[in-house]
Amino acid sequence: MSPTDKKFELSLLDYFSQFITPHKRELMEKVLNQRTRFFTVVLEDIYKPHNASAVLRTCDCFGIQDIHIIEKTNQYKINPYVTRGASDWVTIHKYFEPTGSGVKPCFSKLREQGYRILATSPDKNSTSILDLDASQKIALVFGNEHEGVSEEVKSQSDGLVHIPMLGFTESFNISVSASIFLFELMKKAKPELHPDFFLTEAEKHELRMIWYRQVVKNSEVHERLFREKNLL
Repeated sequence: MSPTDKKFELSLLDYFSQFITPHKRELMEKVLNQRTRFFTVVLEDIYKPHNASAVLRTCDCFGIQDIHIIEKTNQYKINPYVTRGASDWVTIHKYFEPTGSGVKPCFSKLREQGYRILATSPDKNSTSILDLDASQKIALVFGNEHEGVSEEVKSQSDGLVHIPMLGFTESFNISVSASIFLFELMKKAKPELHPDFFLTEAEKHELRMIWYRQVVKNSEVHERLFREKNLL
């Protein structure tokens, strides 16, 4: 971004701020300062949209900014009654390949960003979440409700991880599983040891602009008028 564009965006944020209550602005700043991309979640071909939406809500609650959704036979649509608005605050990345699989482009992107990709699976060679090292960037992959993660995901992941079960049932509901995994990771994480644990100032600025545009009613009209007034 050029200095001129950055100056304009700062002016636009200042303009938008007059339409947002001080309490709301303070809350957004508090959330921004706790947001992380150190951990992320991948959902593979989720069959029931309300389950994926519940995971989005869970991610927002734990300060996870990005959710990656691999669409194969099932297309994900946000269920607003389940997300309770969480979808407005997290960043959703979708992957769909009409003639192939979205797994490869998704995993390639994650590895470029330095993530270790772990598929959640109760397989016997899977590592317990209790023994998982949370000192590196991790992308957790959750499969659909019927079959779990696919063999394709397992073969292309860096490892498998599971939640120890004490009953007859093999696994939790996907949203419950995501909650337990993220709770354990966040509990083990030591942000002070990782300069890249929280968002950078540039990332916070980008999200702040997105959030302000969402919160301000008729923001597109306000922005157009502001640009015209500033001869841009």
